[in-house]
Amino acid sequence: MTMEFEHLLKQVEFIYEIDKVKYILRKTRLFNSERNENDAEHSWHLAIMALILSEHANEPVDILKVVKMLLIHDVVEIDAGDIFLYDSVLNHTNTLTEQKAAERIFGLLPAEQAKEYIATWEEFEDSKTPEAKFARAMDRLEPLLQNVSNNGGTWKEFNVSYEQVMAKKSVIKDGSETLWKFANKLIDESVEKGILHKGE
Repeated sequence: MTMEFEHLLKQVEFIYEIDKVKYILRKTRLFNSERNENDAEHSWHLAIMALILSEHANEPVDILKVVKMLLIHDVVEIDAGDIFLYDSVLNHTNTLTEQKAAERIFGLLPAEQAKEYIATWEEFEDSKTPEAKFARAMDRLEPLLQNVSNNGGTWKEFNVSYEQVMAKKSVIKDGSETLWKFANKLIDESVEKGILHKGE
């Protein structure tokens, strides 16, 4: 077997492995729907959103890098599972479990690609570069739009408060002040409509 063929087989193995992302269900539901979104649908939607909304980023971004981050950011959930953003027990941040998952899954790729994709995933998690900040903004905006379209959605289902939403969604402003103003307006309107409650 040639080295070139071994290289290809590793890439194909990775492609088979990431098919599992399609089976990971999120708490949020599709727009105007009772069906839960899966991680693959989520990642695809975020990538399209980034392409469409990139003009609103606070700083110029390498859109290909943003799209790459968004398409791979939840691959680790194949091993680590999806953690609900408002989970009061599990912290929705980069965990040791997710790091191990990134190393195992991206490690299926040829060494140079594995290194590149692990670094891209870590950059998204660290959320320090303009690309990571804008990608993170997309990741926080989409579920907000879903909950608004579903008359409160997971906010109502899990008794999430206005204060919790503001705390988690405020990172949108790091990627886009414009989109944060828009998100803030939607959040305020949700309180007015009674689909999001303020804490005591």
